[in-house]
Amino acid sequence: MRKDILKPLLFILIIASCNSIDPISDNPDSNNNNIDTTKNDNLFCEDCIKSFDFEITTLGVGPEGEIVDEPKVPAALTIKRLDSTLYEGIIGIEIRGESSQFFDKKSYGFETWDSQYNDLDVALIGFPEEEDWILYGPFSDKSLIRNKLIYELSNRMGRYTTKTEFVELTINYEYKGLYIFMEKLKRDKNRIDISKLENADIDEELISGGYIIKIDKSDMEDGSYTDYNSFQSQFDVFGNENGDIRINFNYEYPKPGEIHANQKNYIKNYFYEFESSLASNNFKDPINGFRKYIDEDSFIDFFILNELSNNVDGYRLSTYLQKDRNEKLVIGPIWDFNLSFGNADYCGGERYDVWCFKFNERCLGDYWNVPFWWNRLLEDEKFVDKLKGRWNQLRLNILSDNNILTLIEEQYSFLNNETDIINRNFNKWKIFGIYIWPNSFIGNNYYEEIDFLKNWIKERTKWLDESINNL
Repeated sequence: MRKDILKPLLFILIIASCNSIDPISDNPDSNNNNIDTTKNDNLFCEDCIKSFDFEITTLGVGPEGEIVDEPKVPAALTIKRLDSTLYEGIIGIEIRGESSQFFDKKSYGFETWDSQYNDLDVALIGFPEEEDWILYGPFSDKSLIRNKLIYELSNRMGRYTTKTEFVELTINYEYKGLYIFMEKLKRDKNRIDISKLENADIDEELISGGYIIKIDKSDMEDGSYTDYNSFQSQFDVFGNENGDIRINFNYEYPKPGEIHANQKNYIKNYFYEFESSLASNNFKDPINGFRKYIDEDSFIDFFILNELSNNVDGYRLSTYLQKDRNEKLVIGPIWDFNLSFGNADYCGGERYDVWCFKFNERCLGDYWNVPFWWNRLLEDEKFVDKLKGRWNQLRLNILSDNNILTLIEEQYSFLNNETDIINRNFNKWKIFGIYIWPNSFIGNNYYEEIDFLKNWIKERTKWLDESINNL
């Protein structure tokens, strides 16, 4: 450890020692001196909209005090709500994201650490214990709520999606605006709950799970897809075994450097068998067709959420698939919807009257494409019937216009009326009336941004009601 960061770090640690700084525990008998949450019923009220203050101070000086893409730098985190301190501790923090890194308002990933910089599982603001967290900074999404909205809808549909809370972030005493605090998607009993797959698990009883595969940009520095980090579909985006436009599948769990060669072969072959069955003339067969390989209900819900939002990245980027031990392939959780609900001015992302899964037809030549799966699935009458039934059921409650618009209005009221967070955020980021890539609509104030979102959704659900039921 460098001497120039040792003193500030020791100072933080001394404070922590004197005050018994620990994550909040649900156990009333736990020995910590943090706020007693029973004194305020709304502190962690599940049905309440809340916001928290996150204060982060980097512990280094000079270059090590700057937050960069990699590596994580040590920092002190303090979390407050209603003038009460909920948590204090050490974290390692870095900038995260792809295209969003070019925005002035950055998003961050951080790990909670102990005093030796080792990962430390903690329960932050009522979220289950873990060490990996995300501070997402909405910027081009001037409604600030697109991600939070779709994640809430997914959770209400019974699909695990990252938990979220509103956060006002300060870094090194500089106010950064409104952020969304989220769980990082990873294998964990409280997140993507699949079997832990050890490197030695290569026999027939163990090798079938768990895996997390991701359709996304490569995480290699040069953006390449190699046998080390991914495998390529043996079918093109039209379902043919010849053709140049193919989907790459990234190893998300186990990580590329940890997954055994036999495990790579297993999951690669599983995807090949699934796609082969789907591309075959017998793909509808109830025993040996595509249903042998996938959890059909998860694919239907995934389809509904991407189509509801016309997520321009849908199906082709930030798409997670999981394969648990002795289970079928499940698609999800959903992730990264900042360019949804009309907030993209390319490839029909602004339109409410197009199919999201037909992206390839509107954007010929794009490097990242939608797999052939969805066109093929919709050729199966039973799949379509289940899709119609699920959509129409959800439209009666969870995905009714009234429910969706109420969620939006509640969040709008909280941010704009109850807390004045909106003014603070947009006084920091003066972007109303200004094009921020890839805005299709440029509002002059927050009300106009929310009004656009609500009107777009009403038009979208109207179009989907007709289009889904006419499949």
